Amino acid sequence: MGGGGGGDYLAPRNFERLAQAAKEAMKTAAKPQRRNVFLSFVEEDIANVNLLRGQAKNENNDIEFNDWSLTKPFDSRDAEYIRRGIRERIRQSSLTIVYISERTADSRWVDWEIRESLAMGKGVIAMYQGDRPPGRLPRAVTEAKIKVVPWKQGTLAEAVDKAAKAP
Repeated sequence: MGGGGGGDYLAPRNFERLAQAAKEAMKTAAKPQRRNVFLSFVEEDIANVNLLRGQAKNENNDIEFNDWSLTKPFDSRDAEYIRRGIRERIRQSSLTIVYISERTADSRWVDWEIRESLAMGKGVIAMYQGDRPPGRLPRAVTEAKIKVVPWKQGTLAEAVDKAAKAP
């Protein structure tokens, strides 16, 4: 005669609720953590960078982050003032993504942002669009041996996660 409290905890409707709750918990646990990202790029690449920003806001996308980069340049010619503002944005970020194109290697600001990110202990990855990276990369990318990845959802999402966890 089995004991038991007579509860209906194994009733089919309770089992289905439990199974559904477990599925939701697994789905939530599988989602990548949303990162605070500083995007480093040359102004001529703003259209592609805005596309990346849009993808990061799309819930059906593996690339997921909060953008802490500048949406418009500082209205100043004072380089130190600009550096202070950018430095603060980098400080608030977990990592820096450098969008690289054929024009990026010539930018002193991108190179400085990479070096500043590294000096603060931030993870840095470089991302390119297309079949292969540009022939010339920013000096800081090559000197620091920064990982260069294609702009593909899974690859970029994995690189972001690793770079954010890097010491």
